[in-house]
Amino acid sequence: MLALAVVPTDAEAGDLAKWAAAPHRTPANVARDPHRHPLETLAFFGVREDSSVVEILPGSSGYYMEMLAPYLRAKGRYIAASRAPDAPPQYVADHRKLLARLEAEPALYGKVVVTQFSADRHEIAPPGSADFVLTFRNLHNWVERNEVEGALRAFHRALKPGGILGVVDHRGRSDRSQEAQMKSGYLRQDVAVARIEKAGFRLAGASEINANPRDTKDHPEGVWTLPPTYRLKDKHRAKYAAIGESDRFTLKFVKR
Repeated sequence: MLALAVVPTDAEAGDLAKWAAAPHRTPANVARDPHRHPLETLAFFGVREDSSVVEILPGSSGYYMEMLAPYLRAKGRYIAASRAPDAPPQYVADHRKLLARLEAEPALYGKVVVTQFSADRHEIAPPGSADFVLTFRNLHNWVERNEVEGALRAFHRALKPGGILGVVDHRGRSDRSQEAQMKSGYLRQDVAVARIEKAGFRLAGASEINANPRDTKDHPEGVWTLPPTYRLKDKHRAKYAAIGESDRFTLKFVKR
């Protein structure tokens, strides 16, 4: 249906391409680039160096944070909407690792603003202040936990009028109900669009940047069978490595 160019121009990428290739990025994150197409994905959403961007749950791995925080440092703003203190212990531990990383590398992350995210129980950014809210591989969790409406309310509140919500997630099978594949980590694209549009957004574009036709979506441990998780460890590892990371939809919404 809707599609935009997937290759960023010099004007769109600018220093972002430099940061994607910078030596501060962790090897584990760089290894994910062929599967996650970060430059193409951010160009599709329309992020610029003067944008105010909220990333939801960047985690201590900071895959997108490694690129976005230094890219936005001079002219824009990067907000890490991280875990709240009442989150499960493993998530709080990950949040603390994130804070330690920010403190250890002030030249890169000294201007990062950290806020709390837990559905709509916290303000992820001042109301109407963000150009972009971005979330990567999180939406399926909120749907499963019945937290998606609250999360979308928080996003809508933080965005400027006409602001962009960018969503990437594991694309479920259209020939199975969402309930039947909920525990597998996959989310039907039509379900995602319907839930998000109901929350006050309009679908502005859908891209196949992060599609993977090799993903059959019938794995014994769901999406976590595939890299980078490899939940089956060494069992059939070569098979799953050949498939690669999951098939994903990449959706761009505008706040109505």
